[in-house]
Amino acid sequence: MYRIAVMGDEQSVLGFAALGLEVHPVSGAEEARTVLHRLAKEEVAIIYMTEQLASGLSAEIARYRDALTPAIILIPGKEGSLGLGMQNVKTTVERAVGADII
Repeated sequence: MYRIAVMGDEQSVLGFAALGLEVHPVSGAEEARTVLHRLAKEEVAIIYMTEQLASGLSAEIARYRDALTPAIILIPGKEGSLGLGMQNVKTTVERAVGADII
Protein backbone atom coordinates (compact mmCIF):
# COMPACT_ATOMS: atom_id res chain seq x y z
CA MET A 1 0.00 0.00 0.00
CA TYR A 2 1.33 3.43 -0.93
CA ARG A 3 2.05 6.00 1.77
CA ILE A 4 2.16 9.79 2.01
CA ALA A 5 5.10 11.51 3.71
CA VAL A 6 5.92 15.07 4.77
CA MET A 7 9.49 16.42 4.98
CA GLY A 8 10.72 19.68 6.45
CA ASP A 9 11.79 21.34 9.66
CA GLU A 10 10.21 19.94 12.80
CA GLN A 11 7.91 22.88 13.54
CA SER A 12 6.51 22.90 10.01
CA VAL A 13 5.73 19.18 9.68
CA LEU A 14 4.72 17.80 13.08
CA GLY A 15 1.09 18.90 12.70
CA PHE A 16 0.70 16.60 9.69
CA ALA A 17 1.07 13.57 11.99
CA ALA A 18 -2.40 14.36 13.37
CA LEU A 19 -3.75 13.82 9.85
CA GLY A 20 -2.17 10.37 9.68
CA LEU A 21 0.67 11.34 7.36
CA GLU A 22 4.18 9.97 7.80
CA VAL A 23 6.30 12.81 9.17
CA HIS A 24 10.06 13.15 8.58
CA PRO A 25 11.56 16.17 10.35
CA VAL A 26 15.00 16.92 8.94
CA SER A 27 17.56 19.48 10.04
CA GLY A 28 19.39 20.18 6.80
CA ALA A 29 19.84 19.47 3.11
CA GLU A 30 22.26 16.56 3.58
CA GLU A 31 19.91 14.69 5.92
CA ALA A 32 16.96 15.55 3.66
CA ARG A 33 18.78 14.15 0.62
CA THR A 34 19.25 10.80 2.38
CA VAL A 35 15.64 10.66 3.58
CA LEU A 36 14.28 11.65 0.14
CA HIS A 37 16.17 8.87 -1.64
CA ARG A 38 15.12 6.33 1.00
CA LEU A 39 11.44 7.32 0.70
CA ALA A 40 11.63 7.18 -3.09
CA LYS A 41 12.83 3.56 -2.91
CA GLU A 42 10.01 2.63 -0.53
CA GLU A 43 6.29 2.65 -1.34
CA VAL A 44 5.79 6.39 -0.87
CA ALA A 45 3.51 7.84 -3.54
CA ILE A 46 3.48 11.49 -2.42
CA ILE A 47 6.10 13.51 -0.58
CA TYR A 48 5.09 16.94 0.67
CA MET A 49 8.23 19.02 1.21
CA THR A 50 8.63 22.52 2.61
CA GLU A 51 9.79 25.10 0.09
CA GLN A 52 12.68 26.12 2.34
CA LEU A 53 14.01 22.56 2.30
CA ALA A 54 13.38 22.12 -1.42
CA SER A 55 15.42 25.21 -2.26
CA GLY A 56 18.56 23.26 -1.36
CA LEU A 57 17.52 20.04 -3.12
CA SER A 58 16.68 21.20 -6.64
CA ALA A 59 18.85 18.55 -8.35
CA GLU A 60 17.32 15.73 -6.30
CA ILE A 61 13.77 16.96 -6.93
CA ALA A 62 14.46 17.23 -10.68
CA ARG A 63 15.60 13.60 -10.63
CA TYR A 64 12.09 12.47 -9.62
CA ARG A 65 10.14 15.00 -11.72
CA ASP A 66 9.36 12.57 -14.56
CA ALA A 67 9.02 9.47 -12.38
CA LEU A 68 5.60 8.04 -11.62
CA THR A 69 6.33 7.94 -7.90
CA PRO A 70 7.03 9.76 -5.72
CA ALA A 71 5.19 12.95 -6.59
CA ILE A 72 7.01 15.74 -4.75
CA ILE A 73 4.71 18.61 -3.83
CA LEU A 74 6.15 21.78 -2.33
CA ILE A 75 4.34 23.42 0.57
CA PRO A 76 5.09 26.61 2.53
CA GLY A 77 7.00 26.14 5.77
CA LYS A 78 6.76 28.05 9.03
CA GLU A 79 8.62 31.00 7.44
CA GLY A 80 5.94 31.40 4.77
CA SER A 81 5.92 30.83 1.04
CA LEU A 82 8.92 31.36 -1.23
CA GLY A 83 6.77 30.98 -4.35
CA LEU A 84 8.52 27.74 -5.36
CA GLY A 85 5.37 25.62 -5.04
CA MET A 86 3.34 27.87 -7.34
CA GLN A 87 6.21 28.07 -9.83
CA ASN A 88 6.37 24.27 -9.83
CA VAL A 89 2.63 24.01 -10.56
CA LYS A 90 2.91 26.63 -13.31
CA THR A 91 5.80 24.77 -14.97
CA THR A 92 3.94 21.46 -14.81
CA VAL A 93 0.81 22.98 -16.37
CA GLU A 94 2.87 24.57 -19.14
CA ARG A 95 4.47 21.20 -19.91
CA ALA A 96 1.08 19.44 -19.98
CA VAL A 97 -0.91 22.07 -21.91
CA GLY A 98 1.83 23.67 -23.97
CA ALA A 99 1.03 27.21 -22.89
CA ASP A 100 0.90 29.34 -19.74
CA ILE A 101 -2.76 29.36 -18.68
CA ILE A 102 -2.24 30.33 -15.03
